[in-house]
Amino acid sequence: MSQHDDPTGHDDEIEWVSKSEMKRESRALQKLGESLVKLQPHELARVPLDEDLLEAIELAHKLHNKREGLRRHMSYIGKLMRTRDVTDIQKALAGFEHKSAVANAQFHKLELWRDRLIKEGDKGVNALLAEHRNLDRQKLRQLARQARKELAAGLPPQGYRELFQYLKLNLGSDAS
Repeated sequence: MSQHDDPTGHDDEIEWVSKSEMKRESRALQKLGESLVKLQPHELARVPLDEDLLEAIELAHKLHNKREGLRRHMSYIGKLMRTRDVTDIQKALAGFEHKSAVANAQFHKLELWRDRLIKEGDKGVNALLAEHRNLDRQKLRQLARQARKELAAGLPPQGYRELFQYLKLNLGSDAS
């Protein structure tokens, strides 16, 4: 009797998952657990975790210098993860990653401005001031000139750092 000839009208679909797929899912959940173990305590506090999982993560922190014990414990954390809905955990981790990516992008933009100011001098200062009128032209020129001199003379990059700090302080999150 085929599935279409079922007299009860029930369509009993059994979702078949290969052993390889189950292993991939298991590894992905273990990696998610590893990501949780790598979080700082203040970040971990913002992730929705039940008490068993939180205790397991705290124990993993204590096992950080016990290589084999930590490996086995990470397998245990992966096992715990398989019995939970991890959607909220994944969302929390994605939020941390997004914030980190945004911060890295802003940092990179500040570095690009700093390097442009040193390389181009007044032309770079004018370009930056066209976008950010709140900056001090004289201070920018002075710091860029000082950084250029230090780089040319092979001196420690004090002006280079000061220019970056000035940009970071005054452009901060709106570095474009």
